[in-house]
Amino acid sequence: MHIVVCGALVENGAVLLVHRSPTRRAYPDLWDLPGGHVDAGESELQALAREMHEELGVHIVAESSSRLGDLYAGSGEDAVHVSVWHISDWVGTPTNTAPQEHDDIAWVAISELGGLALVFGALPALLTFPEPPRSALSTGR
Repeated sequence: MHIVVCGALVENGAVLLVHRSPTRRAYPDLWDLPGGHVDAGESELQALAREMHEELGVHIVAESSSRLGDLYAGSGEDAVHVSVWHISDWVGTPTNTAPQEHDDIAWVAISELGGLALVFGALPALLTFPEPPRSALSTGR
């Protein structure tokens, strides 16, 4: 089973999504949360921090991260366990620093997620929570 983490960066009622390139082998041309595989010897939170930096160029504030739930796909050798994390605080401005994986990123209102082609249709149900305010320190404002 493949263990994957993904992070929901949430601000002003919107979540940052990445659009998977149409040339990707797995789940091409769909919107998803940024994230990736947990490497050997790595905790989920360590993998989450690494993936957010690799894919978006941001440094998450680990203490602001909380697990929202788990999603499962596939079976046998292709089985995937995805842990979904809410990240309420980070440093830096998210940019697409992995253009070989994603051809776009976008802030999408949580209320509009149901209208998108998503990797996991259950994602909107996981993102129904009150949003804590981001700290002024992390936004640079």
